[in-house]
Amino acid sequence: MVYNKSAQTWRWAAPAALSIGLAVLASSPAVQAEQTLRIAMTASDIPLTTGQPDSGFEGYRFVGYTIYDALINWDMSSADDISGLTPGLAESWEIDEDDQQVWYFHLREGVTFHDGAPFTADDVVFTLDRARAEDSTNAQKQLFAAIDTVEALDPLTVQVTLSQPQGAFLFNMAWGDAVMLSPASVETNATNPVGTGAFRFVRWVQGDRVELERNPDYWGEAPALERATFRFISDPSAAFAAMMAGDVDAFPNFPAPETLAQFEADPRFNVIVGSTEGETILSMNHTNEALADIRVRQAIAHALNRQDIIDGAMFGYGTPIGTHFAPHNPDYLDLTDLSPHDPERARELLAEAGQEGLSLRLALPPPTYARRGGEIVAAQLRAVGIETQISNLEWAQWLEQVFRGNDFDLTIISHTEPMDIDIYARPDYYFRYDSAEFQALIAELDLTTDPEARTALLHQAQRHIAEDFVVGFIFQLAKTGVANADIEGLWENAPVPANDLTGVRWTQ
Repeated sequence: MVYNKSAQTWRWAAPAALSIGLAVLASSPAVQAEQTLRIAMTASDIPLTTGQPDSGFEGYRFVGYTIYDALINWDMSSADDISGLTPGLAESWEIDEDDQQVWYFHLREGVTFHDGAPFTADDVVFTLDRARAEDSTNAQKQLFAAIDTVEALDPLTVQVTLSQPQGAFLFNMAWGDAVMLSPASVETNATNPVGTGAFRFVRWVQGDRVELERNPDYWGEAPALERATFRFISDPSAAFAAMMAGDVDAFPNFPAPETLAQFEADPRFNVIVGSTEGETILSMNHTNEALADIRVRQAIAHALNRQDIIDGAMFGYGTPIGTHFAPHNPDYLDLTDLSPHDPERARELLAEAGQEGLSLRLALPPPTYARRGGEIVAAQLRAVGIETQISNLEWAQWLEQVFRGNDFDLTIISHTEPMDIDIYARPDYYFRYDSAEFQALIAELDLTTDPEARTALLHQAQRHIAEDFVVGFIFQLAKTGVANADIEGLWENAPVPANDLTGVRWTQ
């Protein structure tokens, strides 16, 4: 059974062997014959485990999705609908019709972890209990907050009882933060990850690469690829040079969009442009006294020229947004008119708030959209009287200082998880927005299963955070990738920050 986001209905689907992962790929005839891929990505020195505070970010997901499986996977069988779900480690599930809070998951038989340990209902209990525990370090612990109990009814049947009905429960079970873990290997997963996925871990050379090989005991259809190497290339110029020289075979999230036209003109390559769930925002720290004033936040929003940021940082790849919701979602409201580029109005608001001469710290993580976009944002803020001190942080620094430490004023980040508007209902989330009204709205949404009622609530939620100018909403991140022309099966769109390895192959 899968959920259709556009229709907001459930439908049954045949079991599919989709293991979420990322691949990108090889070029020489010898490499192709072996079905070996060389994959490039921008994040380096990333933890390989799951259920850690940094599991919500780029590097982990692109590697980890190939190693681990969730109970439910994303259905990418249609390029026009990236919102469906399909069976993963659970081959089927149902809800108790009399008690809308009880779910039953029926697991696949014969599944094993990469170390040979059998995957059973006890592992599901362990994983979900660990994720929702009081001391859990799972980056998306809130996903599991509605779970009351998890029980193994037999080795292949799990009963999950919720404390209340939850309309998004199955979606939550498809997130990367809900992948299944083994108690036997969980303590060493950070350096030697063990999952049930189509590929198993071989080697991690920190700062350079991660090597994987095909899992011969994979429960689903065997992938065509035999091996995959993920290389870390963070510099856009180096990324361009590596692709042109054939040192890597694909770069699914290419960091130099200004060069895509050159690849499009070269028959050796395919340029793959699609959509993501990544709302790119100028996050504001609400514990900062100035930013706690809605007039200052509104002034910052009016200082931003979205299209100039998209053109300057992303060379036109991106869609302006006025709230935290993907424009391709049928429930999206275009609220960009609430915060148009209006420098004069921004200066008036700052004067009303008594904040002439305001100076703020702008912390930028490594991605191109943040580093390049940050320079443009700084110039736009300076034009209305706000000075910024830019600090360029590596991912580990950003996670420690900004995401966990709340030591920042402004930052630019793309939130790439699906349907994550509920982050604004978490007072302890890194921008520390605390609105009882919005929290009540999300609580009602969580209890609602009727499609029309959910749409109405989602519209209210989008409007609330837009009218409260919680952050500066900038653009929806595009998925821009480059691959050898002889490769097929890469994801065009990304419902999560990953691609599916199981269907990727060389065509010759």
